Amino acid sequence: MTNLASVGPDLLEEARGLQDQTVELRRSIHAEPEIGLQLPMTQAKIVESLTGLGLDVTLGESTTSVVADLDSGKPGPTVLLRGDMDALPLQEDYVSDFQSRHDGAMHACGHDTHVAMLASAARMLSENKSEFSGKIRFMFQPGEEGYHGAKYMIEEGVLDGVDRAFALHVASNVPNGIFGTKAGPLLASADRFEVTVNGKGGHASAPQDCIDPIPAAASMVGEFQTIITRELNPSQSAVLTVAHFEAGTTNNIIPHSAFLEGTIRTFDEEVRTKIHEGIHRISASTSAAHRCSCNSDVIPGYPVTINDQAQADLSAEVATALLGADRFVTMPEPIFAAEDFSYVLNQVPGAMVMMGVCPDDVSPADAEPNHSNLMRVNESALYTGVGLYVAMALAS
Repeated sequence: MTNLASVGPDLLEEARGLQDQTVELRRSIHAEPEIGLQLPMTQAKIVESLTGLGLDVTLGESTTSVVADLDSGKPGPTVLLRGDMDALPLQEDYVSDFQSRHDGAMHACGHDTHVAMLASAARMLSENKSEFSGKIRFMFQPGEEGYHGAKYMIEEGVLDGVDRAFALHVASNVPNGIFGTKAGPLLASADRFEVTVNGKGGHASAPQDCIDPIPAAASMVGEFQTIITRELNPSQSAVLTVAHFEAGTTNNIIPHSAFLEGTIRTFDEEVRTKIHEGIHRISASTSAAHRCSCNSDVIPGYPVTINDQAQADLSAEVATALLGADRFVTMPEPIFAAEDFSYVLNQVPGAMVMMGVCPDDVSPADAEPNHSNLMRVNESALYTGVGLYVAMALAS
């Protein structure tokens, strides 16, 4: 059973007492979003929020990460709590007092809320050191949006001695204050593929003198889908999307090359490998059938995010005990989004939990989703996320 009784029924009220600070930090970070691995302003705000809490703070060497340890002084496990810091390369179009002041950058995935909730959780836990044994490690991570920030932090030792890990991720089209997770695959792997088809350019009026790469590349768009429909077991889920196709410059020139790229998403590493092999095979054979050559490349992205069974069960138990059975749901299926918390879960048992932050004035079905230029966060339930971070750190 979880150790919620150590803080008592006032845990959520204590978190609610930090709501103004949580919102203030979230809005400050939201107004000045930074992209990638180097986030100096965000790092400075995090460090300031942790000052005076008795934490052992370490700043990243290869990135602007922040690792803060809270040691109880008593032997016990080390629990890692993670919050990602970076924004997306997106222009924010929703007007507010804390709208992004940086052109082309926006916190459209809620990482600003993750940082703010984790910082408030650090404050609460530092004030309740007597209630746990062992150590709590706060992992503030840059570069989640495609930059593999977790890998850099792991290389610098963030997982050294860690026994279990926990993370929250908000979703703007899930009902406000509702939490959910599942054991096993939670989020997909995400790989990128690129294919360049090489032919022979010339005048569009004389295709017999050319080797047109466009029919070969166009054929690939459909042929790639046969990997999903004819090579995978129907019970296996995967997505292969060609999202970018580029060829030619004008109407009367057959180009010498054509380019296409897209994404591969799956929940199984064997399926992932099979799709990679299929991309290369179909690219080569289709090009050859059209008298072309090709260069195909698959760029590995994040692996599948897999929740440990025991840690997913613990998350469900803690969330239900803390918030009530009506505030937690067991997700029926995984989501095709991807997360580099997967790198953490590949090495230590842990779980990620999704948290709904749908605005009050729209239904979840009508809410702007994460990664939208109009994405909004309902701040009213942020204290419940703070409480869950704390409760998961205290859980025995």
